[in-house]
Amino acid sequence: MVQCQPSSLHSEKLVLLSSTIRDDKNINKGIFIACFILILWAISLILLLSIDTSIIHESLLGIAMLWQTFLYTGLFITAHDAMHGVVYPKNPKINNFIGKLTLILYGLLPYRDLLKKHWLHHGHPGTDLDPDYYNGHPQNFFLWYLHFMKSYWRWTQIFGLVMVFHGLKNLVHIPENNLIIFWMIPSILSSVQLFYFGTFLPHKKLEGGYTNPHCARSIPLPLFWSFVTCYHFGYHKEHHEYPQLPWWKLPEAHKI
Repeated sequence: MVQCQPSSLHSEKLVLLSSTIRDDKNINKGIFIACFILILWAISLILLLSIDTSIIHESLLGIAMLWQTFLYTGLFITAHDAMHGVVYPKNPKINNFIGKLTLILYGLLPYRDLLKKHWLHHGHPGTDLDPDYYNGHPQNFFLWYLHFMKSYWRWTQIFGLVMVFHGLKNLVHIPENNLIIFWMIPSILSSVQLFYFGTFLPHKKLEGGYTNPHCARSIPLPLFWSFVTCYHFGYHKEHHEYPQLPWWKLPEAHKI
């Protein structure tokens, strides 16, 4: 059993992994990927909110809803990378702006508040100071999820989202079904996806306790499924060991 402690970087591996970032032909890859996710999410949402759901088969509606869920998860992962300063390392103001924008679009979440809590998570993983951790017995998925959501959601945000919903419905005249299927449900499913693959599975305490100081383990899925499930955040031990790596570098870190 290993005592959890703040993330520590191994110098030799850090040099090797950092070189993979510097060697990128496109030094601005982070900002391009972030903007691509943002634009794709926006275009997809606009198109889906404008379609006539009554003439679309239910199976296709389900696929579209899951697609939008995946893009919502991408918004949050982009904001997460911004918290680590890797969306646009050359300009912290632009980097933080992207983080703030993606969190507002995701669910009116406050960037500064989440930034503080996320670094508490990295600094004190698996302890009472970790806002993401649930030390209940047993570590039930549903109880942990409720604890997780309670840590990040405020009534003001819920009220704001309700106001946005009714504004889009009554002022912009977007059909209620479209808002529920493509705007409301995907954001909720995305929170479950992020929690399950990015918190519950990687940080759930195993029999005998944790085996590393980050209180985290990796879920080494095949590359495609690792991307689909949570943008490679199944490689969670690597993320805690090398928090300066963007999400698309985590498989490479796992190989090293």
